[in-house]
Amino acid sequence: MKIDGTPFRSIWQAADGTVQVIDQRWLPHELRIVPLRSRADFAAAIRDMWVRGAPLIGATAAWGMAMEMAQDASDAALAAAHAELNATRPTAINLKWALDRMRDALLPLAPGARAGAAAALAAEICDEDVGINRRIGEHGAQVLRDIAARKGRVNVLTHCNAGWLATVDWGTATSPIYQAHDAGVPVHVFVDETRPRNQGAQLTAWELGKHGVPHSLIVDNAGGHLMQHGEVDVVIVGTDRTTARGDVANKIGTYLKALAARANGVPFYVALPSPTIDWRVQDGLREIPIEERGAEEVTHVQGRDPEGRVVQVRITPDATGARNPAFDVTPADLVTGLITERGICAASAAGLAAMFPDRVGG
Repeated sequence: MKIDGTPFRSIWQAADGTVQVIDQRWLPHELRIVPLRSRADFAAAIRDMWVRGAPLIGATAAWGMAMEMAQDASDAALAAAHAELNATRPTAINLKWALDRMRDALLPLAPGARAGAAAALAAEICDEDVGINRRIGEHGAQVLRDIAARKGRVNVLTHCNAGWLATVDWGTATSPIYQAHDAGVPVHVFVDETRPRNQGAQLTAWELGKHGVPHSLIVDNAGGHLMQHGEVDVVIVGTDRTTARGDVANKIGTYLKALAARANGVPFYVALPSPTIDWRVQDGLREIPIEERGAEEVTHVQGRDPEGRVVQVRITPDATGARNPAFDVTPADLVTGLITERGICAASAAGLAAMFPDRVGG
């Protein structure tokens, strides 16, 4: 996608061999590009949310394994890198998927062959993600075109950031939006601010604006009101892990949007790259681990002060604590359809098995 007309990916290997990422903690106020050189750098980038979004977390972890092999290609280093990176964030299944894929490909190789093979595979995982998200957009854009053909325009509600900043490129939930917009479909996006961390306000609004997509920022609690008054035509969200029967774990607050959509007859779609399916898990409510992050993400907010400095300020009484579950689970029966790289299917065990017969049980 583009930033002021210049094409960007969210992660890439520079000419000097370092891996570069956009440090998303500073958006939308500053565009900071930082190099990652060591296993500790990659672990910090994932754990502390320099990068975020299930596909990008997986891609970053893959490059972390590759950089480790360039420095120490021993079996011990391979195992240590896998363990450390896998412990950074528990909910997004793409993390383990990418690390397992890297480990399983590298372990049979002689140590001297691992560095080159690891770099090639990490680059392949990134390119695959771009292709997957492009195809998700192709299928999802048809949904938006159909609505626009009936109504003359289409208003989409998003939650959190499932944009190109959460992937290597295109995004998941935003890929249909970008492709419809680029094709001339009159699309407008209601962007949930998405507390805590405000990924909608800080990231989704920023990238949509940079690409020229019409959008309006709303507070999280406004979505149901807009649906009641017929101002939302469709909801499209992303996912960090989806079960084999179609339950969806995504940013906290997704479940409430699904309930509001069901109550108001608004289609609720989940953009689903296949590496995000956890075929080992059936019951999302009981089997998906929900990451609990620090209370300061709730008690504090980040913004730019009148002098232009990016600062954090506390918004609660000093003695008030907070709970911060980072994700919730939307049951499959609230999901209209899963938009995958192979097409749109029902959010059910049968629907997923029919769409991915070669992956079931994988």
